[in-house]
Amino acid sequence: MPPTSELAALYPFLARLAPELRARIEREIQTVALPAGTILFDERQPCRGFPFILRGAVRVAKLAPNGRELPLYRVTPGESCIITSSCLLGNARYHARGTAEGETVLALLPAALFTELLTAPVFRDFVFRLFAERMADLMQLVEEVAFRKLDQRLAALLLGRGRTVHATHQQLADELGSVREMVSRLLKGFAEQGLVALGREQVAILDPAGLRRLAQGDGRRVT
Repeated sequence: MPPTSELAALYPFLARLAPELRARIEREIQTVALPAGTILFDERQPCRGFPFILRGAVRVAKLAPNGRELPLYRVTPGESCIITSSCLLGNARYHARGTAEGETVLALLPAALFTELLTAPVFRDFVFRLFAERMADLMQLVEEVAFRKLDQRLAALLLGRGRTVHATHQQLADELGSVREMVSRLLKGFAEQGLVALGREQVAILDPAGLRRLAQGDGRRVT
């Protein structure tokens, strides 16, 4: 069982559950520590329970037949995973992969207890609110992939990371659901335009305004 205070601080709605349900959670929930890079769940695997993230994060991605990944969302402390929720609600197997980002600690609620807790309005509201928030995020992702070119998406990604982005080209490609070679070519083009300076596992932003115009589709595209 995770420390009750830590779990309650991150998921305050739990304190509003009936005392007997809180006691069940304390008895049955299990703490799992995952090293960085651990695959928490994978496609076509059955769902073992409902996770509460205590520390670290879980990166959820959809796999393509060629091995590429399209990142869907990250689950951080205080949140949970809607794909896990949908699998539990539909008694279905996973259709995405969840990977620990850094050392991650989670508290796993057994599937049977998850189903029982759905009868409690406060827990049901938490789950459905997560669905609403994640659906908005996923709709934005669909719009990004469908309507924005990769150079625009890369420019927006860099702008969201501060003046110096500490990441490899492969990590940036993974975030965008692309391949390293294409991202490297675009970054080289950005550098030639004076938008960024490239270093070892880092990208320094030299011209934020120019990069922002590119992200918005108003600047010269790198092809």
